Amino acid sequence: MRHILEFLFKHGYWVLGVWVMAEQLGVPLPAVPILLAMGALTGVACYSFPLATLVVLIAALSADSAWYAIGRTKGSSVLKFLCRISLEPDTCVSSTRYWFKKLGAWTLVVAKFVPGLSTIATPMAGLSRMPLWKFLSADVAGVLIWSGSIMGIGYAFRAQLEQAGDIAERLGSWLILVVGGIVALWLGWKMWQRRRFIKGLKVARITPEEVLERLGEVAIVDLRQAAEVEWDGMKLPGALWFDRRELALHRDKIPRDRDVILYCT
Repeated sequence: MRHILEFLFKHGYWVLGVWVMAEQLGVPLPAVPILLAMGALTGVACYSFPLATLVVLIAALSADSAWYAIGRTKGSSVLKFLCRISLEPDTCVSSTRYWFKKLGAWTLVVAKFVPGLSTIATPMAGLSRMPLWKFLSADVAGVLIWSGSIMGIGYAFRAQLEQAGDIAERLGSWLILVVGGIVALWLGWKMWQRRRFIKGLKVARITPEEVLERLGEVAIVDLRQAAEVEWDGMKLPGALWFDRRELALHRDKIPRDRDVILYCT
């Protein structure tokens, strides 16, 4: 933390703005340490808390507006790319869609505090055709709450941050090993969960080639959500389609005289 404070003290607001914008665009650069450091500097140096907040707002809003525009024009393709590189590609779109359905525009506020969700939530807002005024209002509120709370913590605990920086400097490479080990364990846990989930589905899976051979003998029920269908850009020919959360409402439409194949992502 000491090095971050010194670097930020020398270069000021432009480093804060560039760093936050890069993080909001999806670059794996955590903005929390920079926000904490800037909050601490507003208490001990010639930096203004309101001006720092304005810099963060402009940087984050610029990046988020770009993602929103991309979501409106090329939402399906960009979400497909973002979900492929996420840790949970199988539930990426449906999870984000769930939060939008549950919280509405407030998802953009909550997303600022959830790594990964922030990058996906803004193009999803564009893909969902959220009105621009509503997007900007929610995004501005999210940025102000997010940056204000983190910089406020940095301001309140500026002395303790200095001490934490001294401890981290003394620990040196051991601290890097500990943090790296924790991150590696978490990534391994997420990958193991995904492999176990996929393995559990294998006993009941059928290949596209097998479906094609039995196309006249089976009934196909497409259980993807509307957002997933729009993201994928196609529907299965001849398949019954309805949201999997409404399966009980449509059970009478499912044929009983042949095998039924359920399709979902």
